[in-house]
Amino acid sequence: MRVRSAKATRLPPSGSGVAPLPALVRYGHRSWLIPAVLLVAVVVVDALTPRSFASISWLALVPVVAAGLCGPAATVLFSCLVVAAYPALDSIWAKSQGIEDFLLVVAGGVLALPLSVFRARAATYVRHLQGAAEATRQVVLRPVPPGWGGVDSAARYLAADVEARVGGDFYDVVATPYGARVVLGDVQGKGLPAVSAAAALVGCFREAAFREADLATLAARLEERVHRHNLLASRLGEPEERFVTAVVIWFPEDAPEEIELVNFGHDSPHVLGPAGVRQLPQGNGVPLGLTQLADGLPAVQRLRLGRDETVLIVSDGVTEARDRQGTFFALRSQLEELVRRSGATVPEHLVEAVAAAVVRHTGGRRTDDTALLAVRRSVGADSG
Repeated sequence: MRVRSAKATRLPPSGSGVAPLPALVRYGHRSWLIPAVLLVAVVVVDALTPRSFASISWLALVPVVAAGLCGPAATVLFSCLVVAAYPALDSIWAKSQGIEDFLLVVAGGVLALPLSVFRARAATYVRHLQGAAEATRQVVLRPVPPGWGGVDSAARYLAADVEARVGGDFYDVVATPYGARVVLGDVQGKGLPAVSAAAALVGCFREAAFREADLATLAARLEERVHRHNLLASRLGEPEERFVTAVVIWFPEDAPEEIELVNFGHDSPHVLGPAGVRQLPQGNGVPLGLTQLADGLPAVQRLRLGRDETVLIVSDGVTEARDRQGTFFALRSQLEELVRRSGATVPEHLVEAVAAAVVRHTGGRRTDDTALLAVRRSVGADSG
């Protein structure tokens, strides 16, 4: 059984699969060019038009535009420029409509300064929030060293909310005495409640994956953690219980050609290797948080996996990505094309290629958080 998570709608860029920053953030160091061009345009229009068309009073727009795009220092500079330019240009072309036009330009410069200060304070506050969001991302989605746990892995997370940078999707790779254990999951819902549930489950996985020798016991610990998190949330007034689709995979040290897998209602992983692309059995598990409604926890599957094969797990931000016509992203076809064209089974190259393909397919309109995790056994890596 596979359950699609119920999450909302949002967006990305094109190219590498990395979420874009807003234009004013990317090009903020050049924002002064817009009021500068406007200033020049007003002067040129006033110079080229007849004396009956007095447009020099449009200089009042320049400091206001600067206030919306630049910092207070640049705004003061443009305010002083337009106040000085008005009488100078008026003496050259004598097209002023009177003192009221000059006062309008002065008023624009005076009002622009507090507007710029308010905007700068708001931008500083947003940067603080972004710092907090980045700290949260580092806790939930920590970096994984190369060869960690005896596997090579690579992951990408594309938050649909570019500013938040983190949502309800999560992943991790844990080095254990029994071999590497990996997880990728998707919390139902969005916003802070989903992030909170993801953080709780990731913390539980990191501890239990290291302590528990049996994958079935690890699965039971995860189910218990979701139940306790929902109980606490309900006592705090959260009306909606969360469930979580997830895939947990164990790479046993004593079985180099096999893996163990538990699927909690998630899309089944794909395997890429020299023989092509195949999809692991779907399984019949229900999501974490809903096992009390079924016959219990999903069964642990023991499956074949060659040393030269890579496992790719994705969230529904990939499988449910749509283009402008509403066509779903064809993940299997994309993977087959990657293997046929370049034999791309290196985890880093694989997640980069798939993330970029999703961005191209959606045309820069991502409607959900997107997580990808590719992992394969490495030779001679540190398993500690």
